[in-house]
Amino acid sequence: MQLIFDGPSNGPLFVFVHGAGAPLTSDFMEKVATGLAKQGIRVARFNFNYMQQRIETGSRRPPERAPHLIKQFMDVIQKLNQPMVIGGKSMGGRMATLLAAQEPAELLQNVKGIACLGYPFHPQGKPEKLRTEHLPAIKQPVAIIQGSRDKLGDKEEVEGYSLPEHFQWCWLEDGDHDFKPRVKSGLTQQQHIQSSIDFLITYIRSCCTLHLEK
Repeated sequence: MQLIFDGPSNGPLFVFVHGAGAPLTSDFMEKVATGLAKQGIRVARFNFNYMQQRIETGSRRPPERAPHLIKQFMDVIQKLNQPMVIGGKSMGGRMATLLAAQEPAELLQNVKGIACLGYPFHPQGKPEKLRTEHLPAIKQPVAIIQGSRDKLGDKEEVEGYSLPEHFQWCWLEDGDHDFKPRVKSGLTQQQHIQSSIDFLITYIRSCCTLHLEK
């Protein structure tokens, strides 16, 4: 599995994974990764196997089942073998939370935090099918960046869930699942992506600060 790195080799590490429908080279992934790298964060990206096969064959392969994705994620964590924050866009962030909730603690000693960009709290149009049951089992700090009108979990919905109080939140006003606001809001997607980058820089540094080289 090929890893793509951005940022200084001695910076705090963020393993940043793509969502279900777009690869590590998507515009969203590129903007976040390069924005973090410019501020001294080391970003590692990779494609899950199904996505890499899509790229190589041109076929529209669906995501593999969660256990397969989690195993691929764990392989990367063990390969990197250093303190890190893990997370991703939508499905990538969800896999990070499932991994943190399910895997043995001794295998997660290097995982210092989880960061989700647009967490898919439920499938679109199916708010009754929540993907939150495992979240209280996570021992690491968790940060979630969410558009306030995300159709996979908007602010009103999410504030009604019984989620751990220690979760850190960054709400993006009028943002959708890709952080894009409506024109009438007077805001832009780029502003929201920059707000996400600024939030992540502080969060990743705080999670990894005790483990940086002197």
